[in-house]
Amino acid sequence: MSAKVLIVIGDAAEAMDTLYPFFRLKEAGYEVVVAGPEARLYHLVMHEIPPGWDITREGPSYHLAAEIAFRDVKAEEFVGLFITGGRAPEYLRYDQHLLALTRHFFAENKPVASVCHGVEIIAAADVIRGRRVATVAKCALDVTFSGGQFVNEGCVRDGNLVSGRTWHDNHLFMREFMFMLAAAENQ
Repeated sequence: MSAKVLIVIGDAAEAMDTLYPFFRLKEAGYEVVVAGPEARLYHLVMHEIPPGWDITREGPSYHLAAEIAFRDVKAEEFVGLFITGGRAPEYLRYDQHLLALTRHFFAENKPVASVCHGVEIIAAADVIRGRRVATVAKCALDVTFSGGQFVNEGCVRDGNLVSGRTWHDNHLFMREFMFMLAAAENQ
């Protein structure tokens, strides 16, 4: 039986933030379990900054089903946690079941990856105090308000947490996340 990795999504999760790790983890033989506020189909979005714009433009994208609700996840069954970006974390960070799951992964020192706005969830879970964390620059305040240190790099690892700024960094931080998962399985 393959090891399980949990991916957190909701409506307006960023498609590239989500689908790259979804397929990369499957490719490596992990059982990927997608969780959301409810077990249902979620609407992903795509984000890009058009030439001449100062802010991200959002458009509709693919759909992805969550097979389990946060409240029903048994965290001890998973070797790792992936927290995607997009606008979904803006409201997911209020879900107490998700915050409890997130705290479990940090308390047990299991590998966690966060990209872009995913930082809003780990900040709300109060697990980044004293840690170096990468995220999109417009979320730097979430890091510093939560006691972390914002780092503007494509891959930042601090203990069991690896983080990246946006989907443009997937190839950087996902490589490290894969190493972390493999190391955790071999302990």
